[in-house]
Order: sequence, then structure tokens, then C-alpha cells
Amino acid sequence: MAGYINLCGHQVHSYEWPNNGEALLLLHGGLSQTSHFDESVLPAVEDKFHIFGYDRTGHGFTGNREGSMHFEYQYEEAVAYIEDVIKESAHLIGHSDGAIIALMVAMRRPDLVRSVVAFGGNFHYSGTLPMPEWDGYISPEDRAEHAATSPDAPETLDGKIAKMFSIWKSEPEFTVADIEQIKCPVLVLVGDDDVIDHKHSVLMYESIPQGRLAVIPGTSHQAHKEKPEMFQYFIREFLSDLSYPATKMPMRRN
Repeated sequence: MAGYINLCGHQVHSYEWPNNGEALLLLHGGLSQTSHFDESVLPAVEDKFHIFGYDRTGHGFTGNREGSMHFEYQYEEAVAYIEDVIKESAHLIGHSDGAIIALMVAMRRPDLVRSVVAFGGNFHYSGTLPMPEWDGYISPEDRAEHAATSPDAPETLDGKIAKMFSIWKSEPEFTVADIEQIKCPVLVLVGDDDVIDHKHSVLMYESIPQGRLAVIPGTSHQAHKEKPEMFQYFIREFLSDLSYPATKMPMRRN
């Protein structure tokens, strides 16, 4: 089921897949939309969970608002969605910007989060490898998708992209002390050629008390599309048992 809902006084495009399992919220990446998860992420969870998703403000089928690209706005929108639509604590699966939002909710509203899969995510803007400046190019496919889905005028896509590239240079700004407050199980999932610096991913994993780490070989920031079966395996494995890991030769866990 998909359609518009009123969330915080704004028309937001929402999705819900019927199932009697525990609630699970999909949080798409920046400049992306929920439908991009249909083939890469949904198969890992659609049989056992009651899945929700929404196109964040300024993304996909949801129109833009002033300030909506900033993470603080997106965090508040996520909290409102969980409280008003899901109405119970949920597992969160987030990619890139969606992973940042999931971590923010887990930090600040632990009552709303059962677990987090954060793939291609960072808790500080310095956690990415150096990225080139945006040269203004937008592929015909991206322009066509925006024109076909967004309530915003086609020419606004350029401004959205420029805004996000600016934000990625200064947000988010969380510290190790902040993410150490996350108490739920968290799977830190990255590609071995991800834009996220490996040192940052390891630091995140080691700092979160119930952190797990998975690096998918031969993949980039788009690991879920490049090796979907392996990607889905890690998600299924993580969600199948959220108890504290008991290994035969622990080095980082008690």
C-alpha cells in the first residue's frame, strides 16, 4: 500500500507492506527514494516483518520544504513517522543519509528503536573519503525520474543536489561519546570500496556497545545493488538473532 499521508503538516509519500511481524522502517539514501529498495533490500525482510517506508521531504514522491535536507529536520520527521504512523518501536534499516537518521533516532529516542542496520553510514562528516566537487552534471535518467515522481518543478533538482553536496561537507557532527549511547544492536555494513572511510566504520562498530561489523567484498557505496544476495544474507543473519554475540575467542567483547 502506498499513498500520501499528512505528517507534520506536510504531504509525505508513505509505504506499508502488510505482515503481522515486528515493525521495520526503511530509510532510503540521500537524493534517493524508497522504491529503490524494492529489489535490493525488501527481499531480505518482507516475509517476516511489517515493513514501512516513506520518501523523506524533498525526495522521491514527497515535495520539498525549507530546511528539509538538513539532518535535524530529517531526524524529527523520522521520529514523527514512527510515533504517528508505525505507533510502536521498530527495526530501522538505513542507507547512507538514511543510516545517519537511523543512528540519530537510536541515540536520542531509544524507546522507538529495536535494532539498526546502518549501511554506508557515518556519524561525522569527516568519516568519508575525499569526494570531488559536484560538476553540475545530472544524468538524463535522474532528471527523468525526478520529473516523473516529484511534486516539485523539474528544475529544482539542481538546487537539491547542490544543497546536499554542501550539507555533506558539514553534517553530521556527532562524537564517539554520542554513538556510545546507542544501546540497541547495530549492524555496521559497508562495501570494501565504500565512500565511508574504513577507519570510521571500524570506530563506529567498536564504539557502539552492541555493534557488529560486516564488510562486503568487491562492492562500493551501492553494495545492496552490486551484490544483493550477499547483502541480504547479512541483514537476515543479523535480524535472526539480536542477542549479544557469544564467540569462541572474544577480543573486543566481554
